[in-house]
Amino acid sequence: MSDNIAAAAAAKEKLNAHLRETIKWHFSSETGSPFWLEWMKKAGWNPIEKINTIEDMSLFPHFEDDWLRDEPNERWVPNAYKNRPFFIFETGGTTGMPKQRVSWEDHRIDYSEFSNTLDDKFFPKGSKWLMLGPTGPRRLRLAVEHLANVRGGSCYHVDLDPRYFTKLLGAKKFDEAKEYKNHIIDQAVMILKNRKGINCLFTTPKLLEALGEKINVTEAGIKGVFCGGTSMTAQMVRFLTEEVLENKAAFVPTYGNTLMGLACSRPLKPEDNWSVTYYAPQPRAVLRVVDPKDTNKTVDYDAWGRVELTTLTKEIFIPRFLERDEVMRRVPCDLYPWDGVGEVRPFGMLEKKVVEGVY
Repeated sequence: MSDNIAAAAAAKEKLNAHLRETIKWHFSSETGSPFWLEWMKKAGWNPIEKINTIEDMSLFPHFEDDWLRDEPNERWVPNAYKNRPFFIFETGGTTGMPKQRVSWEDHRIDYSEFSNTLDDKFFPKGSKWLMLGPTGPRRLRLAVEHLANVRGGSCYHVDLDPRYFTKLLGAKKFDEAKEYKNHIIDQAVMILKNRKGINCLFTTPKLLEALGEKINVTEAGIKGVFCGGTSMTAQMVRFLTEEVLENKAAFVPTYGNTLMGLACSRPLKPEDNWSVTYYAPQPRAVLRVVDPKDTNKTVDYDAWGRVELTTLTKEIFIPRFLERDEVMRRVPCDLYPWDGVGEVRPFGMLEKKVVEGVY
C-alpha cells in the first residue's frame, strides 16, 4: 500500500469513528438536543443504529437552512450543555432573517487548529493582529481574536457590516458603497500608522486590495495575511500576492463560515497557476461536491458541482447542507488526504447576477 493510499485510509477510518461518536452524542437522550431527538421520533429510525460510515449519511435528508432561522435557539442546545449560557452566531441575513447557531467552544477549537498551520516566520508569535472585516453577530470577531491570543498576541478590530454594503450595491448606490468602504479602510490605515507591532492581518480579498491602494501593506509592518472570502479567483490571488504584498508577506487564503469552521488551503505550486484548493477540517466537517441535479451523486474530479457540507461537532450536527457555493472537486494532497474544493464561486453565478459585496 502506497503512503498516499495508507494516509487516505487512515483519514477515512478516523472520520468514520468520529462520525459514530457524534451521531451517538446527538441522538442519545442524555446528550442530544431537543431538535434532533424530536426529529428522530418523527423520522421513525434511529441514526445510532444505522449510521456507521460517512456513506450512510445519504440516509439523512438535506439540512434545511430555515431550521436555523425559525427554530428557537434553545432547541439546538444539547442536553449535555443544558443551562450553560451560549454564544449566538449569525450567518447570512442580507435579506430576511439570518441563520443563527448556538456555540460554546467550536470557534476556539477551529482557530486553534488553524493556528498550527501558520508559519511563525510570517505570523510571528507574540505579534499583534488587525482584523479588518465583519464583527457584529458573526463568530469571526471572537475567532480571529482567539487566534491572536493563542499565538501570544492581541488584536485590533475594524468593523464592517457586509449586510449594509451588499444592500447598497443591490440598490445601485455605488457612490455610497464606495464612501462606506473608504470609511472602513481609513480606520485600518490609521491603526497601522499609529500602533506598532502589527505583523498579522485578517481581511477579505477586496478589502486587502482597497487597503493596498491607500498604503504599502508590507511597509506598514504586515508579514502575513490570513484572507477569507467566498470568491477568490486565480487572477485575484496572483494580484494580491505579487502586486499588493509584493511577494514579501505570506498570503494564506481560507474558505469557511459559521457552520463549517475553517477549510485550509494547500500551499500553492507553480502548476496550480494561482488556483487555490481548500480542504475541510475533517473530521469536524466534511465537504462533498455533488451534482446539483442529483445530489446523491458526487461529481468527478476537476468537474463543477455544488458544495454539500456536513458538520460533526458536539455543539452542532448539520447533515448534508447545500451551501450557496459551487466549486471544482479536487484530488487529495499530502497534507490533507481527502477531497478538496477549488474555484469557489456563488452557486448559479453563470446563470444569474450575484451581488458579492466585499467578500
